[in-house]
Amino acid sequence: MSEHKPNNPLHGVTLEQIVNSLVEHYGWDELGKRIKIRCFNRDPSVRSSLKFLRKTPWARKKVEGLYIAMQKTERKRR
Repeated sequence: MSEHKPNNPLHGVTLEQIVNSLVEHYGWDELGKRIKIRCFNRDPSVRSSLKFLRKTPWARKKVEGLYIAMQKTERKRR
């Protein structure tokens, strides 16, 4: 049986997709200002960010929260 998760905005979205969307929307500089973690501010790359975020739950939670907020803002614009 498949477990249905209603109202989960992250359902079916990978961490890599989240990081890529945030970088595309904000750019590395703005992303580093919004979430102050080294992997966004010093020689940023998707690969290094994913490695850090997979090991660091508090940082991943911030990134996911920013992604959800970005999605809500984009839906309001439509």
